[in-house]
Amino acid sequence: MKGMLRGLATTARTLASRGHTRQYPHVEPDLPDRSRGVIALLAENCTSCMLCARECPDWCIYIDSHKETTEPGPEGGRAKTHNVLDRFDIDFSLCMYCGICIEVCPFDALFWAPDFAYAEGDIRNLLHDKDRLGGWMEHVPLAELPAEVAAARRPPGSPEEEA
Repeated sequence: MKGMLRGLATTARTLASRGHTRQYPHVEPDLPDRSRGVIALLAENCTSCMLCARECPDWCIYIDSHKETTEPGPEGGRAKTHNVLDRFDIDFSLCMYCGICIEVCPFDALFWAPDFAYAEGDIRNLLHDKDRLGGWMEHVPLAELPAEVAAARRPPGSPEEEA
């Protein structure tokens, strides 16, 4: 009998308190800083070094590139070759969101974007190409970006720009 009264008291307290449920599609949740959502790609910084693909424990990163030669400058010199990124895909159906690829990238080409609502009805649509990964870059917080990229994204006349 004593246990039943304690249970009813707990139920009464719970009924009187305010609920914690948010109506998700209509009310966006408040995410903490640096929350892990989706991986964003800054393709201009990617040199196709393949470190992210080699270190990924799930092998869910696919990179293809080709070499191009730039002609020497007017003073002479040698022609230089560099990699050009053709394909950068991440299969989010395999990804376990460990962030190793972001940590090992020496050229600041991969970032966490705090977006989490990218569910798909078909698992084959979770293979994001470089254009779709690049679209997530606009959601990456400015504090996470390299200084030159953050400066380019700030509106003209903002207080951070003048400092």
